[in-house]
Amino acid sequence: MKVAAIAGSIRENSYNTLLLETIKERFSEKFDLDIIKIDKLPLFNQAEELDPPEVVKSFKNQIADYDAVLISTPEYNWSVPGVLKNSLDWLSRGERPMIGKPVMVVGASISLMGTLRAQMDLRRILSAPGISANVLEPAQNEVLITQAHEKFDKNGKLTDEATLKVVDRAVNSFYEMVNG
Repeated sequence: MKVAAIAGSIRENSYNTLLLETIKERFSEKFDLDIIKIDKLPLFNQAEELDPPEVVKSFKNQIADYDAVLISTPEYNWSVPGVLKNSLDWLSRGERPMIGKPVMVVGASISLMGTLRAQMDLRRILSAPGISANVLEPAQNEVLITQAHEKFDKNGKLTDEATLKVVDRAVNSFYEMVNG
């Protein structure tokens, strides 16, 4: 199984990228996970949707080549970051590689609420007609890492045992969904 991972934060060593790295390491025997960068995508332009720039074509082709997608989002102003929304806007127009694709949503934040609101918005976006992803149900599969600065060590490793158990349970459910 090949999984494309998208971090909604483009900050170097963001907690959401570190979370994806944790999942990649912990599940390396079950699936291959590649983090796909979105920082070079231009702003979505409807005038270019049918003939997008090469970087967009490459991004869409990458996503199409994977069996599933894992999205890790921070929460900016109670919603998804613009850079993540922009990448999804590109995926929803012209060639639409997300239609029917299994997707899991996770997130990490330094706040007490984690990424609850961002994940709710992201699930709504992923259900839009142009995307129509097959999103893992949140019930008992939510990964809402709160106070991330206390759960990752200085080397960027997720070390909080209770959080690791939640991650493992949810990712195993996703694995079963994709291979079910």
